[in-house]
Amino acid sequence: MLRSNNCIVLSKLKYRDYDLIVKCYTEEHGVTSYILKGVLKTKKSQSKTIYFQPLSLLQVEENYRPNQSLHFIKEVKFNYVFKTLHTNVFKSSIVLFLSEILSNVLREEEQNKVLYNYISIAFQYLDTEENYSNFHLLFLIKLTRYLGFYPEKTNKDYPYFNLDSGVFEKSDKGKHSISGENLILLKRLLGINFDDLNMVKINAKQRREFLNMLLRYFELHLEGFKKPKSLQVLNDVFH
Repeated sequence: MLRSNNCIVLSKLKYRDYDLIVKCYTEEHGVTSYILKGVLKTKKSQSKTIYFQPLSLLQVEENYRPNQSLHFIKEVKFNYVFKTLHTNVFKSSIVLFLSEILSNVLREEEQNKVLYNYISIAFQYLDTEENYSNFHLLFLIKLTRYLGFYPEKTNKDYPYFNLDSGVFEKSDKGKHSISGENLILLKRLLGINFDDLNMVKINAKQRREFLNMLLRYFELHLEGFKKPKSLQVLNDVFH
């Protein structure tokens, strides 16, 4: 049955000689994979792959059949045309990194329009923003709210944060307790909006160390989570 759906492209994979499998996060039924048969066969058909860049926002006419692992797309068009996300080398490194994380952590094949809207709006913001060097840090913190392990802010004034329990504590509980610069930055980022990011000034070393801490937080709370392969690219670009 043909129906319209909105999609965020997470990843794509060449399949056999001329086919492409595209993994998307969709508005109507969560994580969905589509097979594009013969799309790599000719130059004309290859031109369609421009739609399937990481985090592209699409509207598709799909042939979706529940309980099948691969679905078909009949028509596709952009919901929003990014102006800088795939052409600015700094932004594209963020896109590559975050699309890899989203492809890893988004696993549910069910509707979650609130999460879909968060991701869609966040990357439209990034596309137009000029101060974005800390975007990925705040994006990941806000993402934890939808994934179920947003930091508990009740005792935000305490001098330690426990990555394992996700709460602020009075004392150091060992290897999962953080303090110092990482703690200060975490407190600054909790609760702020993307529009306030321009007030957060940190250097490349602080950004890299805080990101490593965030990825450790994800590892502790998401089974099977792995550090993205694109992390090194991101660190090199924002050195």
